[in-house]
Amino acid sequence: MITIEGVVTKRLVKHCDDRGFFTEILRDDDELLARFGQASLSMSYPGVIKAFHYHERQDDLWFFPVGNAQVVLYDLRETSPTKGVTNVFYMGETNPLLLVIPKGVAHGYRVLGSNPLIITYFTTESYNPASPDERRLAWNDESINFDWITENR
Repeated sequence: MITIEGVVTKRLVKHCDDRGFFTEILRDDDELLARFGQASLSMSYPGVIKAFHYHERQDDLWFFPVGNAQVVLYDLRETSPTKGVTNVFYMGETNPLLLVIPKGVAHGYRVLGSNPLIITYFTTESYNPASPDERRLAWNDESINFDWITENR
């Protein structure tokens, strides 16, 4: 798989014992975000597809602490060597990853399984309702042409 330029993942480590577990998510010395803007939390129900959108000014960092997701990225950047490349990541409880999504890369996810999904995400800018940095594309946008259907194998 060709990874979209600027996309970074960080595998998380769980420290388990008989009481439960502890995991560091994001540290200031990880150097994953150019700067910190905002942290947010969202919940989605099973089967929901939240796609696609992209940003012109901010980078996102996604983490799914509860549930599992199929995450789809599509590089829209005109000057990127990976323009037109699609990446798919399976993330969540069974595969704890941090995913950095650069500005100009369309992104979305589908909730997998029969339980709700929680996403925690960090951005390099705070949300500004007077001038939101969010451009939307349909979940089935023809230029991306992604098939969200799970095939039985």
